[in-house]
Amino acid sequence: MITRRKFLKQGSLALTALSLPISLSSKTEIVTMRKNEIFDVIIIGGSYSGLSAAMSLGRALRKVLIIDSGKPCNIQTPFSHNFLTQDGKTPKEITEIALEQVKKYKTISFYNGLANSGKKNENGYEIITETGNKFESKKIIFATGVKDIIPNIKGFSECWGKSVIHCPYCHGYEFKNEKTGILANGDAAFELGKLINNWTNALTIFTNGKSTISKEDFSKLTKHNINVIEKEIDYISHENGAINKLFFKDGTNHEIKAIYARPKIVQNSEITKQIGCEIMDNNIIKVNPFQQTTQYGVYACGDNSSMIRSVSNAVASGTIAGAMINRELIEETF
Repeated sequence: MITRRKFLKQGSLALTALSLPISLSSKTEIVTMRKNEIFDVIIIGGSYSGLSAAMSLGRALRKVLIIDSGKPCNIQTPFSHNFLTQDGKTPKEITEIALEQVKKYKTISFYNGLANSGKKNENGYEIITETGNKFESKKIIFATGVKDIIPNIKGFSECWGKSVIHCPYCHGYEFKNEKTGILANGDAAFELGKLINNWTNALTIFTNGKSTISKEDFSKLTKHNINVIEKEIDYISHENGAINKLFFKDGTNHEIKAIYARPKIVQNSEITKQIGCEIMDNNIIKVNPFQQTTQYGVYACGDNSSMIRSVSNAVASGTIAGAMINRELIEETF
């Protein structure tokens, strides 16, 4: 715990300019910070949840450093949906608006780079970047997202986020009533079939090999005119990420406009494990309702700690994380 005496001592650090570039906007800018400055909070990840957490903390007058490598997981997604006031805007547009607003809070600084490792220290936590820069803070927020493990199917990665999609609430309306596929097997295929059937009656499940769907579930799918094809997939035919056909290894094909898929995920950052945060079996960081991880002083928000992968959820969880960390800092010093 950081005492009031230690907190006051930190405020007497010698001032030395350290210039750091920002990649989070269309223009390169320079931020001047004090050498060896101890921040209240370091936020790793500068996309929706990270910027949302930063705004909460900036409005609470907290010294914050956002470390971001400029590689959001939705970089291929052309449009964002189901986010009130921002429906239909590009991810870039939303990020630029968010960044412009966050930059108004002068206690927030930015660092363009990759956070490579981290550990606990006497002041709280130390984060080391890929280029060897070291930053210290009392608290950490991980807004690092997740990494999708793309299946070895030619054309999948080119279509991911465009016509190979993960969420009907984010993208389903744009493909309503179209010939739609589900790339899944077993219980996952059945549950997705029930869900996506709400958006289209032209629905086919592709198990990419022998089906493991139970007889009972198979019967329910058939009752709702949802076909199941067990052929192994060869490749996805597309034009600039827009699917037109799915080709199978036996030479046949199936006309399709969209495919729902939920690839396995891994954490985008290994620092959570280095610090000791618990990762659940589904590779999501374990957090409580206030976005606190199993490590004191460490919070997580956005896709890395939720199965709900949407912009609105990321923003909401970031707001909670920022507010709860501010409360924790208050409790330690008041």
